[in-house]
Amino acid sequence: MPTIATFQTSMGTFRAELYTQQMPITCGSFIDLANSGYYDGIHFHRVIPGFMNQFGCPHAKNPNSPRAGTGGPPPNTSFQSCDGTMQKRDGGGNIPDEIGQDHQRITNAPGTLSMANTGRPQSGGSQFFINVNHNSFLDWFDKSSPSAHPVFGKIIDNYELAEQISKVQTRNDNPVTPIQMISVRCAST
Repeated sequence: MPTIATFQTSMGTFRAELYTQQMPITCGSFIDLANSGYYDGIHFHRVIPGFMNQFGCPHAKNPNSPRAGTGGPPPNTSFQSCDGTMQKRDGGGNIPDEIGQDHQRITNAPGTLSMANTGRPQSGGSQFFINVNHNSFLDWFDKSSPSAHPVFGKIIDNYELAEQISKVQTRNDNPVTPIQMISVRCAST
């Protein structure tokens, strides 16, 4: 039974299927944050045409915050992984990277949801990005760069909205007209 995330933004709504079997920790954390209302009211803080749209920093509730892109979920909080185990975010609010296994070899194709991180291992938290290009250099199994961004879902309805968001007018990659996430909710269908 697939788990579907519904993203209601100030520009419209899109839906994504989450890869709960391949990425149970990442999806469990995302579902916990989404269904608790964590993402509600946050703005996209980085959009780049032909690349991606980044979202999920709590500092981006203020769309002009200079701290947007630097925050994450509360530290040392627990959530249930999609495999039924209890997990705990570390002191920085980060979760373990789900990389290195064949079943986790999912490329950063257009429409996929991928964990953002600082470039260091185990530094993903609440921020993620939506690929609007095939960004294979971000795959953990692509050795052309040190990037390792695990893919945990893919848009299944209204991918065109993600492309539209990526093409809005920006200042330093931040949308001039703020794009707010009104709500994100996940449910098994």
